[in-house]
Amino acid sequence: MDYKIRNVKGFRYIDEGEGEVLLLLHGLFGALSNFKAIIDEFSTRYRVVVPILPLFELEVVNSTIDGLMEYVESFIEYKELHKLNLLGNSLGGHISLLYTLKNQGKVNSLILTGSSGLFENSIGDSYPKKGDYEFVKAKTEYTFYHPETATKELIDEVYEIVNNREKAIRVLYIARSAIRHNVRDSLHTIVLPVKLIWGREDKITPLFAGEEFERILPNADLTILEECGHAPMMEYPQIFNQILDSFLSKHNQSK
Repeated sequence: MDYKIRNVKGFRYIDEGEGEVLLLLHGLFGALSNFKAIIDEFSTRYRVVVPILPLFELEVVNSTIDGLMEYVESFIEYKELHKLNLLGNSLGGHISLLYTLKNQGKVNSLILTGSSGLFENSIGDSYPKKGDYEFVKAKTEYTFYHPETATKELIDEVYEIVNNREKAIRVLYIARSAIRHNVRDSLHTIVLPVKLIWGREDKITPLFAGEEFERILPNADLTILEECGHAPMMEYPQIFNQILDSFLSKHNQSK
């Protein structure tokens, strides 16, 4: 299903369905396509909101994880969202953590999958200034346990980014700022329910990072998906949605 992307007051986003808010934050690549199965499933009974992060629009000096968190904070204020269920993948998980640390009273629950914040084997370590297509294809497939999950559309998107100097510079700045911004010392203050969904074969944020999140966060529970990489919601959308549905039902505010 195609969803309408709204463009209001400098914010680009989708806002589908009604009910309790499920806000999704994507990582450096893929954006809405990464969350298609979640949007399709949950917009029938939740209000699913997905801001498209301005990864390539911010000034270079603001192309940091803090700059993106401030953007999300402004977006949530603009939409007047409260008690939201915040789901983040990869960099989106890291932003979710930073937002929650600052605004815990506005968050009902937190769902992290392949989140950075403790450890990340960043693509920035070997990110080319200009990319050979086969190299970019291999790097994109590296994200997944099943390489065929990397669609031509996704590979083409990554290829376009790495061959656009302005976009590539911003991705590098953001990736490096994420590595520098470790949240280990603050995690113990997040007392709300946290669901961790991790691929056992995640090579970007390895499983030990998910296990460390579970150890430090006071109210966290980890589910591990076998034969799965960095984006469980893409490799196993049905299983991911079942896990998410069970967690959200348990912590539904209306109950």
